[in-house]
Amino acid sequence: MATTLYRPVGLEELALIWDSGCREFPLRLPNQPIFYPVTSSEYAAQIARDWNTKATSFAGYVTSFNVDDGYLAKFERHIVGSTVHEEYWIPAEQVPSLNRAMRSLIHVESAFFADSFAGFIAERSGLKHRNAAEQFQILARSLAFNRMDFVLEVSVNRKAVYLNCLSWMGKDFGNLRIGAEEKQATLSGVVEAWRYCKIAPGLPAAFQAAAQPNNQSQNWPIESF
Repeated sequence: MATTLYRPVGLEELALIWDSGCREFPLRLPNQPIFYPVTSSEYAAQIARDWNTKATSFAGYVTSFNVDDGYLAKFERHIVGSTVHEEYWIPAEQVPSLNRAMRSLIHVESAFFADSFAGFIAERSGLKHRNAAEQFQILARSLAFNRMDFVLEVSVNRKAVYLNCLSWMGKDFGNLRIGAEEKQATLSGVVEAWRYCKIAPGLPAAFQAAAQPNNQSQNWPIESF
């Protein structure tokens, strides 16, 4: 049996989680002696929204993961406020054993962003050195002109797309001359490109639902690329 826990993280920590294939939390820093997973998504969302968005990356993500019950039984639960504020205190040196005891990938459930969020800066190809909003603008234009180029951009910069995609959902791109219909087509295109390239891990479920609200794939034929 396994228990679902939640962990609010910032952009930098999520980037390290991505580097592990969403299989591991990174080791704690010397000034971080305790790892604090929490027992409810509500509590994790409160921390992500109220604390992580005020940090240097201006973003807070709620992650979830399943941990083997036998392993988790070694640690006590602590309530640090109301009954919803329940968490485990796991010594930093035991994070590797926690990672080994996980029975699922680490999933991103939701995210919160301050107005100052610039996102993960892309590293390669046409998105190189662009912030999150600029990346979306380039992808939207690429989709309109050449689907193969669009798919290649998504594939090459998959890390940036994964880390920034949830910020695209609620953003108005009118100042970049991207209307609602073009935005929706681009969101859906990202999901289709991800599927076409068989990229793992998958995009956050919340993004996939927003990109394809009717759960209907565009089913782009291979020859369309």
